[in-house]
Amino acid sequence: MNLNNKEILEKANAAITAGEYEDFLSCCTDDTLWTFVGDQTLHGKEAVRQYMAAVYVEPPRFMVRNLIAEGDFVTAIGQISLRNQEGTMTDYTYCDVWRFRDGKMAELQAFVIEA
Repeated sequence: MNLNNKEILEKANAAITAGEYEDFLSCCTDDTLWTFVGDQTLHGKEAVRQYMAAVYVEPPRFMVRNLIAEGDFVTAIGQISLRNQEGTMTDYTYCDVWRFRDGKMAELQAFVIEA
């Protein structure tokens, strides 16, 4: 099956909400680069794996309002809810700009603010 970039991101997000983090990571390049603007940058799939293990105490909940695809880029705008180590649920508004390479997510620029 040959998926377009928007469909790949939708598949990857579905994997995260199902708690299937390795399925999500299979959609990323090995050298994926994630930049959380104003916060931190993750270099490579292993760094993302460690981030997910620490931050996704339980699978996050997404509400994607818009997905905009153009060339090698897909922009997702929406809300995400995360439960922290103390059990408190926090809602965030986000805009993720993904760059794809060879059918995989190669780079993320994430703009995230607490709602």
